[in-house]
Amino acid sequence: MTDMDPQSYYDSFAAGEWERLTATPVGELEFETTCAYLNRHLPENGRVLDAGGGPGRYALWLAERGYEVTHCDLSAEQVRIARRTAAKYGLAERIDCVRADIRNLPHGSEVFDAVCCLGGPLSHVLDPEERTRTIGELGRVAREGAPAFVSVMGRLACLRDIVKRVLADEHGLLEPIAETGDYTADLVAERSDGEGWAECHFFRAAELEANLEAGGLAVSHLVGLEGIASIAQEQLAEAPEEAVESVQSVTETLREDPAVVDTSEHILAVCRA
Repeated sequence: MTDMDPQSYYDSFAAGEWERLTATPVGELEFETTCAYLNRHLPENGRVLDAGGGPGRYALWLAERGYEVTHCDLSAEQVRIARRTAAKYGLAERIDCVRADIRNLPHGSEVFDAVCCLGGPLSHVLDPEERTRTIGELGRVAREGAPAFVSVMGRLACLRDIVKRVLADEHGLLEPIAETGDYTADLVAERSDGEGWAECHFFRAAELEANLEAGGLAVSHLVGLEGIASIAQEQLAEAPEEAVESVQSVTETLREDPAVVDTSEHILAVCRA
């Protein structure tokens, strides 16, 4: 079984996390829909925290638009990739990359004009009380009323993925993940013969909203980032361009529909600190 510690996993995954958001039409939907909401709700300028920012794809997008970005991630390899990429695109002066844990951010209070925690970092915080404290950390470093953007991995899409891809090997995972949302090394060792992914918690939409509110963030929008295209990577990769565009259009239309949000691979919450 592979090392399921998130830090070790993302050190090993390396540039794969950078490529994930452009490798398939579904990944592109996650990125482009997230950016559409950033465009809509970010202030015109200012300092933005990219917490758990992985290889820095969102940090780069923000810096290209004139924001001063502080990027952080627990994985030393992801931080290295982010620094290298910022330098490659001539944006090293706009992006400060540091190794840090989103559970204990090394920043002062009320110093950022917006806070991002995108792609699922909060999903890797397994303990419920620790998740609430982590959300509190995101709110602590944001100025009062600043926008905060948090996206996590969805539970129903995870269950559909297990049914679609690996039911013969991992059917023992369905019931416990459906009940708790927790995907842990102990669970994989007990219930599955397959290789483990990074430990994480898969969210229901209502659960995410309740967690964010409990941590002090006021939720204004819940968004299904991949929406109806969730778990359709192979199909869309092989589909003609016109079909992909049709799916993208319908996904945009339905992305805030509560049922679509709850079944999406990634769920975005737009909040205020």
